[in-house]
Amino acid sequence: MAELKTQKTAASVKAYLAAVEPPQRRADAQVVAKLMREATGASPALWGPSIVGFGSYRYVYPSGREGEWPIIGFSPRKANLVLYLAQASEQRAPLLARLGKHKTGKACLYLNKLSDVDLSVLKQLIADSVAHVRANHACGACAEGKQGAQAKKTKAKKTTKTTKKKTKAKKTTKTTKKKAQKTKGKRLRAT
Repeated sequence: MAELKTQKTAASVKAYLAAVEPPQRRADAQVVAKLMREATGASPALWGPSIVGFGSYRYVYPSGREGEWPIIGFSPRKANLVLYLAQASEQRAPLLARLGKHKTGKACLYLNKLSDVDLSVLKQLIADSVAHVRANHACGACAEGKQGAQAKKTKAKKTTKTTKKKTKAKKTTKTTKKKAQKTKGKRLRAT
């Protein structure tokens, strides 16, 4: 199975943020970093060449594919500031309505600049996202999350189904062989 390209690196977050251009984007990135650090209690780490992530969690898809990802993160891109939030929770829509100028993707929040948004609402969105991830995933020193447990149950069900199919196939093969032997025996007696 292919490994996820974006992985945690040992590169300096401080040096990365200091090199962000233009200066307004750099200042905004430093504010977002502070908000995310406060929400997670985790130190920032660079994931791949351009994502600043805080904490980490393991995810497992029903297909069995798994990986590690930051609990929350952001990337100060040239076009906009991208925040990587947990996929929509129930509280997200009303908060986004009050946030200010932004765009969204499935789990991304795109901001042109922080002055376009209400920072108290942004802080709530970040806290909500962190709480959502911690409640639904195995993260850091947290106890096993719901998703990890669910993936194990799914895998166990698949294994049980496979075992049952194999057992049934063996029984079918034995039954077929017995029937064939009986039929063969009847033919021999008839001649």
